[in-house]
Amino acid sequence: MIQISQLKLPVSHTEADLRQKIKKTLRCGEASFSYEIIRQSLDARHKEDKKFVYTVHVKAENEKKILKKVHNNNIMLTNERSYSFPKPGEQPLKTRPVIVGSGPAGLFCAWYLARAGYCPLVLERGEEADKRMETVNQFWKNGVLDPESNVQFGEGGAGTFSDGKLNTLVKDSSGRNREVLKRFTEAGADPEILYQQKPHLGTDVLVNIVQTMRRQIEEMGGTFRFRSKVTDLYTENGILRAVEVNHSEQVPAQVCVLAVGHSARDTFFMLKDRGLAMEPKAFAVGLRIEHPQSMINQDLYGEPENNILGSASYKVTHTCENGRGVYSFCMCPGGYVVNASSEQGLLAVNGMSYQARDGENANSALIVTVTPEDFPEEGALGGIAFQRDLEKKAWELGKGKVPVQLFGDFCAHQPSSQLGEIHPNIKGGYVLTDVRSILPKELGDSIEEGIFAFGKKLSGFDRKDAVLSGIESRTSSPVRLVRDQKGLSNITGIYPCGEGAGYAGGITSAAMDGIKTAEWIASEYMMKL
Repeated sequence: MIQISQLKLPVSHTEADLRQKIKKTLRCGEASFSYEIIRQSLDARHKEDKKFVYTVHVKAENEKKILKKVHNNNIMLTNERSYSFPKPGEQPLKTRPVIVGSGPAGLFCAWYLARAGYCPLVLERGEEADKRMETVNQFWKNGVLDPESNVQFGEGGAGTFSDGKLNTLVKDSSGRNREVLKRFTEAGADPEILYQQKPHLGTDVLVNIVQTMRRQIEEMGGTFRFRSKVTDLYTENGILRAVEVNHSEQVPAQVCVLAVGHSARDTFFMLKDRGLAMEPKAFAVGLRIEHPQSMINQDLYGEPENNILGSASYKVTHTCENGRGVYSFCMCPGGYVVNASSEQGLLAVNGMSYQARDGENANSALIVTVTPEDFPEEGALGGIAFQRDLEKKAWELGKGKVPVQLFGDFCAHQPSSQLGEIHPNIKGGYVLTDVRSILPKELGDSIEEGIFAFGKKLSGFDRKDAVLSGIESRTSSPVRLVRDQKGLSNITGIYPCGEGAGYAGGITSAAMDGIKTAEWIASEYMMKL
């Protein structure tokens, strides 16, 4: 197989143009080869001449002969590396594996275990995706929160109500990254996610995909139970024996995958009480900021709209004078800010886009890293206390509605009383107020300095009527559930997994960790029910 990289074509090119480019590059006949796009990225440095840049794999007759004719450092022979799931281990598994949580980590762990014949049982505290969508929409409409089924909890996890980004910085030599994308395409995602530089799904597409994957798992022998929260563990001499569901039922368990989300605070406290090893970890908190999407498009594309490229996205970082870093996170082109609360009397926000990304505003989180030194309490769960303190202030400030402030008023340390040209795109009620009062001084100062710095990179980013809302406190898990090189915690049989356990950051990395955990289990156990 021949790999060609750095193939550049205008963004308006056709499939025939790409094929002709490959033909010309390899100096071969058009009918003598087939190709697959491996990667597509955008080069917008010259806004009047934007180009897609491709890496392709080409299968042709006499590949070595072709390479002798061309002399190009961007052309080479390559071998396709396929993913391989391990062979079953030798230790008998007397009960089916129990997976706690049906977010990306739990879902992918269940899919691979089910395909291998382990018949996993998935316990999810929230609702099925379609019912969950109805519950969340009602919360945004009337403000009545269901603590067990919301933006954080339910089938698909917190990522279901997000932009659905699938890019990851995790280095992957095993092929798990592509496996995740393949599973998504086989469940209904556009095959373009297999090669796009910044693939995304959108919350509307994700809802259907997670339900399709659930049905696939069930067809392979897996079982799902919703409204089924794990409320306790039963161990004997440091070995897992069973899990308790809804304070009323014991489910025998020799193996339990803890794929809980980063917002499962009550579960973290229960696990700590049961002696599960855990430690605090750094995470980040901040605010959401909204700008007109047309302004972002103009900054990055040189035009307010481009039907081929869609809504533009950005990523910005800045190191402040106080030494803290501030950066954009979970940028949602053409998206919405959403009330993402999961506990009564506490308020958190997140960002969400539909697949079309056709909303009027762009939004992203502007966040600042916090460490255990910032937490009000020592110990493994000090970060949760830090989050809750901010979320309580946010809830009280907005009386349950999302607090909103214009950037100009944020700098002046005064509540906002009226909007400018930008109108918030927020799912749930919002109220104009003094968002800055929620933040510790260092964080507020860092965000202000960061926005002014970003304004030098993106024209208009620091406009006075940019809309800030908060609090963005659920960027990643504030705790890490300790595991060894085989994925096991200090309690034999328990496998911490995914973002909530502190081993991932986003849909794809969580799904990859779910696959890795399935591999660990399969390598250890043979299925004998």
